[in-house]
Amino acid sequence: MPHTPEPDEDDPDAIPPPHPVVHVEQALLGALLLEPQRLRDVTGIGADAFSTPAHAALFTAISSLPAPDPAEHAQDTKWLGAVLAAAREQTRGLSALYLQQLIQVCRWPQHTPAYARIIEAENGRRRLAAAAQQLTRTAGDTTLPQRVAATLAEADALTTVVDDIAARFPPHAGSLPRTSAPAPATDLDEDAVDEEQLLLATATAHPGDIEQMRWLTAGDFTQPLHAGLWQCLTALSQRRAPIDPVTVLWEARQRGLLGPEVRPQELLTVLADPFGAAEHWGERVLQRHLLATARHIGRRVEAFADDPATTSYQLVLGSRRALADLSAVRTRWRHATAPVPNKDTPVRARAASPPRAGPPQAAAPTTRISR
Repeated sequence: MPHTPEPDEDDPDAIPPPHPVVHVEQALLGALLLEPQRLRDVTGIGADAFSTPAHAALFTAISSLPAPDPAEHAQDTKWLGAVLAAAREQTRGLSALYLQQLIQVCRWPQHTPAYARIIEAENGRRRLAAAAQQLTRTAGDTTLPQRVAATLAEADALTTVVDDIAARFPPHAGSLPRTSAPAPATDLDEDAVDEEQLLLATATAHPGDIEQMRWLTAGDFTQPLHAGLWQCLTALSQRRAPIDPVTVLWEARQRGLLGPEVRPQELLTVLADPFGAAEHWGERVLQRHLLATARHIGRRVEAFADDPATTSYQLVLGSRRALADLSAVRTRWRHATAPVPNKDTPVRARAASPPRAGPPQAAAPTTRISR
């Protein structure tokens, strides 16, 4: 959810207004303090659904103490005192005056189920935003030893939150969120440029590997020119045409990839500088695309959750649509990193074999074309 800056303690006008859900929580707590027997109408929420520690403590106290006799409760404040004492054990600063204010706030105790439903929906929104933020952070954390595995685990956690919201608020026919999706990151990554060029050169030198890399698509590349060249390579491979730097150059010309900024000699130089294994560089390209997709989806889902106009149903629909994009890349990643089949090895033994080891990191190509 949006970060609220710390207010200036010396300026009362700088204190931000409470989140709208706080008023709903006050109404619910006031109703339960006024008519404790209505707790049986409250479903779907626990203390963790409240947005402030004080409200969570009060709800815990109300839920844990036996409800008083309605007639006796109307005559004395003994039960209210017990609630206050229990809540103070968890959160300091609560007062009898605040409990009285909560009771005065709620004029419609019969609306308790509606208040609980609103609180449940807002808690789901907060949980969704937190899971999306965690996905974005993990996908961008270069210090993680198993970055892809950790990212996919956070994607699974986000999916679990979405499924839980869907179970509580079953989606129905309706529109997707109207929130504008954040633009994907467009920063030039020199490592990505180098690895994509190494892939193109190595695949050109070893065209037999291209057919084994159907899990890689043009959309995985960061540079449009590189994406176009990969399409040239895959097209030549599918036609069983000869592949070398010259034939790739001619295919690129026919596809309109050459121009004032992309000279034939520069392209030939790049394609003539292979290193290592094409599949290794292909996995690097796909891995980078998977992590970038995860970061973008995290920001996208967080934007949905931060938009107060997005309903719970729209949160489910929009989040599932976004996660489907990551699921497609994830499937291709599994194909890319699957153990290499061995004709002499039984199928079950193959599944336990370690994944391929790529060549050591190469030095950056001397010629770089990124358009």
